[in-house]
Amino acid sequence: MSGRLYGVGLGPGDPELITLKAARLIREADVVAYHAGRHGSSIARTIAADLIRPNVVEEQLVYPVTTGITEHPGGYAGAMADFYEECAARLAEHLQQGRDVVLLAEGDPLFYGSYMYMHDRLADRFHTEVVPGVTSVAAASAAVASPLVRQTDVLTVLPGTLPEPELARRLADTQGAVILKLGRTFPAVRRALEAAGRLGDASYCRSRTWTRRACRTSRSSSWPGTPRPTRSATSTRGRRSAHGPSPVSCSSSGSVPRATPG
Repeated sequence: MSGRLYGVGLGPGDPELITLKAARLIREADVVAYHAGRHGSSIARTIAADLIRPNVVEEQLVYPVTTGITEHPGGYAGAMADFYEECAARLAEHLQQGRDVVLLAEGDPLFYGSYMYMHDRLADRFHTEVVPGVTSVAAASAAVASPLVRQTDVLTVLPGTLPEPELARRLADTQGAVILKLGRTFPAVRRALEAAGRLGDASYCRSRTWTRRACRTSRSSSWPGTPRPTRSATSTRGRRSAHGPSPVSCSSSGSVPRATPG
């Protein structure tokens, strides 16, 4: 009998935001898998460390590249596609042996998460279950204590990797907005906010754990030039609707490569 694959969302970094179901599955897993940067450390594993049994089998899935620079003949997309195929094969071996595999995912597994690429490759062969997690979007909103949208307001989710003019256009056309993936894109995101007329009331939040105590927030006038490519977030009050101001929140987790079709 084949094992089950669980995509388990860990939330934005504070272990206290891990759901009860996620915690139970991690404790009971035969295999715990997680993605890691080329340096070998994994934010996801760090978040769940206290829940992982000492003798459990661990699968560390190390990204071959975390930027667009690679010598792979297929470029970044080719390198990542091969990587995901290799990861799926490693997890499939455990599943075929009847072992339940928990794949840890920062935030939510299906919200810009690498788990989705394993799901694409394995869901038609094995039983899979996705356990949702609190996203950095919600964590950023809570950290700056500002509602994202009210009543009939429209919320738009935007990657900071969009071309600057496109990002500015979309910001100008919406009410509440969330901008993901900062780090190296931070200067362009700030310029786009300014071009859209939405920078004035912006707040910036940076944290490695997203605990209330660990979050540091500041107004746009004291934003850093370029933040480290870790967890950072910005919340900006946008145009006032009939229901009050709608913010723009910017959030990122620079440890995970950009989403690439696999």
